[in-house]
Parts: sequence; C-alpha cells; structure tokens
Amino acid sequence: MELKGNVNKKKIVGVVVKDKMKKTVVIEVEKFLKHPKYNKYLKTKKSYKAHDEENVCKVGDRVLIVETRPLSKEKRWLVKEIIKKEEPMLVQEKVEENDTGEY
Repeated sequence: MELKGNVNKKKIVGVVVKDKMKKTVVIEVEKFLKHPKYNKYLKTKKSYKAHDEENVCKVGDRVLIVETRPLSKEKRWLVKEIIKKEEPMLVQEKVEENDTGEY
C-alpha cells in the first residue's frame, strides 16, 4: 500500500508476536509509564494489528508501524519497514560417547 501525505501520522516501533493471518501481523509495543503517586516506572504492553501486504514479517522481527485509515474491524496500522529481522537460533544436540566409543 502506498502512503499518501503521511504528515502527522503516528509511528510506533514494536515486535511481531503473531503472523498466522493472511496479510496481518500482531505487534506488541512496550512502554514505561511513571506512576503519578508512587513515582515508580511500570512496564505496560499493548498489541496492535497491522497490515503486511507481502507477508514478509515473521515472529520476533522489530518493525515500524504507521497509523492509517481503517482497513478492517481492528486493523488501523500499516507495517512501513522491518527494522531488525529475527535470526533463527541453531540448536546443537550434545552427544556423549560411551567408554566403548559407541554413540
């Protein structure tokens, strides 16, 4: 989708937590808010559904989303760019040898 006149559009950076829907991803955004009475910082999380036209976002990616017109019942955001791709983690199995040399 092409953004026209993106003046005064809200921009948020978050992490993709779900990508099972077609052309839609769920992004979780963390904010630190200061409690007015106790002056303690609290971590709050909020999730947004964003439009991903090419289905390129995967779980764990850090993305920039931009406010747009309502695209569906809950979708009001558009994935503008992927800031950081999640790197797959390699799992190594630990193999121990017996005294006979067999595995």
